[in-house]
Amino acid sequence: MADSREQAQAGVLVAGELKPLLPREPFPGRGTEWIEAHEPTPAGDYVAMVPLLSRTVGPEELDGLPRLRVLANCAVGYDNVDLEAAAERGVVVTNTPDVLTESTADLAWALILAATRRLREGLAMLEEGRWEGWDPTQLLGLELSESTLGVVGAGRIGRAVARRATGFGMRILYTDTRRVESLEEETGAELTELEELLKASDVVTVHTPSTPQTRGLFDRERFSLMKAGAYFINTARGDLVDEDALIWALSSGRLAGAGLDVFRREPQVPRELLNHPAVFPLPHIGSATTHTRRAMAELAVENARRVLEGEEPLTPVTG
Repeated sequence: MADSREQAQAGVLVAGELKPLLPREPFPGRGTEWIEAHEPTPAGDYVAMVPLLSRTVGPEELDGLPRLRVLANCAVGYDNVDLEAAAERGVVVTNTPDVLTESTADLAWALILAATRRLREGLAMLEEGRWEGWDPTQLLGLELSESTLGVVGAGRIGRAVARRATGFGMRILYTDTRRVESLEEETGAELTELEELLKASDVVTVHTPSTPQTRGLFDRERFSLMKAGAYFINTARGDLVDEDALIWALSSGRLAGAGLDVFRREPQVPRELLNHPAVFPLPHIGSATTHTRRAMAELAVENARRVLEGEEPLTPVTG
């Protein structure tokens, strides 16, 4: 009995940034300690943690949390967590998929439209007083209708982006580790190898997770394979891209433009990308709608609660 009472009183670590999205006390009877992104992970007898993707949780952090039972990441990704170290210590890891699919797909399309229609250049022309009136050859962009969209990674978000492409009359190519027949039936998408997708696509949009196999996937060689004048969109993970290679592809004219919501060393952004007139950069806001962010926070908390109560989490990464 004593151990169960101690367990009931053990505290929970929760990212302080989630506080406005959650009830004042998300874990009644346990006590919540809110930790901000700039603060190190505290050591102690905490039984659960609800971190953001920006918090690295590896062997050192886990050793300082000997009673931790669940690490409920408030993100669809979990590359900030050492899964092997968590498994060795019996810590369940969860994430928050599904709830951010539509909002992130919407933002990917905002970037596709912004990049292909050169919106940043047009806004700068107005702001700097350089616009002299309508001109038939001014800021010519890409006609999406009958162009080809290449979707790298046909997970939930990639499929949602592809579905939206049908409304623009685009041909859709996709690459994935498996064939997704439902996507093909719904959109007419064609499965192909990555190299062929890069050669044929007018717009390439990335939706693959960050893994040891995919980090640095888009290097100079792959950018060289892309169709001359194509556009590159990334709302997945910054470390999928060699940013020096992307800068080269843009500066050399190989690519006509890019739309980027993620960067390799966030919050640092290379000045060459930030200031490039053909790049439309955003500060990692793919899931930034009130509905989605609240749903992510609530799902992460529910996953932690379930594990602490001896139930199966809703969205486990590891068991």
